[in-house]
Amino acid sequence: MKKSRVIQLIVLIAIIGLVGLGYTHRDRTSASESITAVGSTALQPLVEAAGEQYSSNHTGVFINVQGGGSGTGLSQIQAGAVAIGNSDIFAEEQSGITASKLIDHRVAVVGIAPIVNKKAGITNLTQQQLIQIFTGKVTNWREVGGRNLPITLINRAQGSGTRKTFERYALKGNQSVDSQEQDSSGLARSIVASTPGAISYVAFSYLDKSVQTVNVDSVRPTEKNVQNNRWYIWSYEHLYTGKHPNQLTKKFIDYILSTAVQQKLVKQLGYISVHDMQVQRNAAGKVSVMK
Repeated sequence: MKKSRVIQLIVLIAIIGLVGLGYTHRDRTSASESITAVGSTALQPLVEAAGEQYSSNHTGVFINVQGGGSGTGLSQIQAGAVAIGNSDIFAEEQSGITASKLIDHRVAVVGIAPIVNKKAGITNLTQQQLIQIFTGKVTNWREVGGRNLPITLINRAQGSGTRKTFERYALKGNQSVDSQEQDSSGLARSIVASTPGAISYVAFSYLDKSVQTVNVDSVRPTEKNVQNNRWYIWSYEHLYTGKHPNQLTKKFIDYILSTAVQQKLVKQLGYISVHDMQVQRNAAGKVSVMK
């Protein structure tokens, strides 16, 4: 009788040990199932939303998303500090980055549009007027058909992919004069909305009724006009990885490129699906018709 109880006790202890080991192993597995994506604030809403959806469908998996700008994303992925570097620009456009060491995953297209405070009285500018404003040659809205208000420039910070794209395509390579700088598209929009005479530029996904969106040469910043390059102020949204991304990183990027995400979530958030583009653009800026 005593011997039987001893055997039962030994078996019970063994079972408890195995269960505990199982939980420990599961906790370790869950803790390891996470990746971090850092960079572009223009791309951040899409990666965050896709990450939340992916995590809800895969218990124990976490996608951590942080901003900081495209320059930060590219430098962090090159350093191997994160799993994904989010960028609005090609790695070839960023100084100090060796593009050949990275893999480029283009997951969406983002249009970028000028925005002004509603009191400026402006709904359309020519590209030349836009250049004159951002290079400091025009300093009052009445000079371009608006109200008698001084112009306040709100730029994105140096290293921002949105700024690089805007200066390259909207300003024809001209650099903006020194002005107030903001680290995110959301902050830039908020300041324009509350500052009479202010102007900035944000991704389509940040456009709302708090600011006035500006046409350029009477062309509206729309998805359709980006698709055929009539609206030329746009860029790809890149998820950059190292040469050997882990399995979770591969699966998450495949998820974002899936038809379900491209045709629903991408469009809901104001981006343009890479599947819908009629043209393509390379790192040198050359545009060609999709075959």
